[in-house]
Parts: sequence; C-alpha cells; structure tokens
Amino acid sequence: MRLANRVKPKHMELVIKIAETAQLQMAAQISGMSQPAASRILAEIEASLETKLFTRQPTGMELTAEGQVFVRHARVVLSEMQNIEDELARMRSGVMGHVRVGAVTGPALGCLMPAINAVQNDHLDFRLSVDVAPSRVLFRGLEEARYDFILGRVPEDHDRLDFHLYPGRNEVVTLLVHDSHPLAARDKVSFAELAEYPWVIQDEGNPIRQAVELAFHSAGVPTPRRVINSSSLLIALAQVAESQAISPQTNEVKALLTSSGIAARLTSLNVDTPINVQPYFIIRDNRRNLTQAADKLLKSVLANI
Repeated sequence: MRLANRVKPKHMELVIKIAETAQLQMAAQISGMSQPAASRILAEIEASLETKLFTRQPTGMELTAEGQVFVRHARVVLSEMQNIEDELARMRSGVMGHVRVGAVTGPALGCLMPAINAVQNDHLDFRLSVDVAPSRVLFRGLEEARYDFILGRVPEDHDRLDFHLYPGRNEVVTLLVHDSHPLAARDKVSFAELAEYPWVIQDEGNPIRQAVELAFHSAGVPTPRRVINSSSLLIALAQVAESQAISPQTNEVKALLTSSGIAARLTSLNVDTPINVQPYFIIRDNRRNLTQAADKLLKSVLANI
C-alpha cells in the first residue's frame, strides 16, 4: 500500500495534466503549484512505483507504457471519488443525479432514447449527458471514466476483461435515397446497379461501412467508385437531398427521418440481399460502481433490448 499512502488525489491530477499537456510547467500551473514542487511530486511517485511514467522528448513529456497504465487507473480513481462526493450531495438534496452515456447512432435512437424517456417520466430531476460517436471514441471515453456506460462495440485491439458486456441487438442497414431517386420505385435492386450511383458512406472501419463492403464483395461486385467518406449524418442528408447519392444508415435513423414528425422526403431502396451489421453491446467498466441514477438508466436500457 506504499502508493496509496504516498499519492494524493491532487498528485494524480498532476500526472494526468502532464499527460494531457506534455508540459510539466503548464501542468503545474493548472494544478496550482510551482514547477519545482510538481517535479518533486512526480519524482516521488516514480520512486514509489520504481518506474518512469514519462520520458522527455523534444516535443515534450511522453507517457511510458507504465505511465499509460497509471493515468488510466488514476482517472478511474478520481472519477469514483467525484461520484462519492456527488452521490452524497444528491442524497442530502434529494436530487437523483447526473448520468453520462455514449452510444453509436442506431442504438442511441432505437434503444437509449426510449429508455431515457421512461426514466425521465418517473424522475423529473434526472440529468443526463449523451454523446453519439464511433465505438472506438466511446470505448476510450469509458476507459477514461468519462462515461457511466456505452452502447457500442469493443475495438478489436482492446481487452474485454475489465468490462461487462450485455448483448444488444443486431443492426440492419437501410440504403437511404431521396424519394425521387431513379431506383426508389424498383423492386430488388442489384448491387451492380447500386454501384453506378454516388455514395456517402461512413469512414473506414465503421461497422456499417464494413457491412456494405462485405455485401458488395459477397455479390461479386466492386465497391462504388464515386464515394464521399463521412460519418456525418448532416453531410449524408445534404448529398441525398441534392443529388442521386445513396447513404447507408441504420433502420432506426430511417424510421426517425421518415416519421410523421419529420416527414423527410426520403425512402429506402429494396435491395436483393439484406445488409446486416454485427451486434452491439451495452458496455460498463467492472472497476467502477454505477451511481443510483446510472444503474436505473442501465436497467431501463436493458429492458428496451
């Protein structure tokens, strides 16, 4: 327990700031201490650990592999301490609390939002922050304790041992076009026909893009040549509205955009082979306890699967 006896939360914050800024002097200023004091604290921590957390490079201070481990766990510790303070304050005030969640687009619309609405109907003081982003970004945020849980997929190069994965749903890809598109009224459009039109498709590595490319390869058809790479839904909608572009999206996105509340002039193409995306998961970090509010939302999400 030498580290627990020597390292205070303020010291952990200092190491995190050094990692974020790559500058000892700037990190010291942000932490409200002198550079000599910051240098001494860092040296004491490294002596306790018997390892270097940083190496000095021409561009600044760079985390070692051991430093990356320290920073990752320090963020979790500080987040848990903040959760203790916040939850005790909420108990005193009677306020339910703040939950931070991240999700990829389809699950955000099809699963997370109904769960949020259900909880908010019962708890008017329920406060929430929601980010929609690719799984890799969300998973990094979960590791850094910026989310209570996420709806997404575990990147292939990440270890799952510290995380609990609840099975989600399979996602079905729909090909969105303007309702005036030449293929809109066609039945069972072939992939050879699809390849003749311009596309707005998610960035490389995105599960929807991977599913679309696999579908073309399985059909023995080269992938489209006229492609705009963008995971932005706004960019996709702008192109679909102003051209004959095709944009692959999840069924949840299509259902929202064509619902009576929005009534966008969009439709989905009837392709001869369905396009499916690998299932997503609801993922939480086993090293951290959920607050009462986060646990309530997680249970609501699982009930909507």
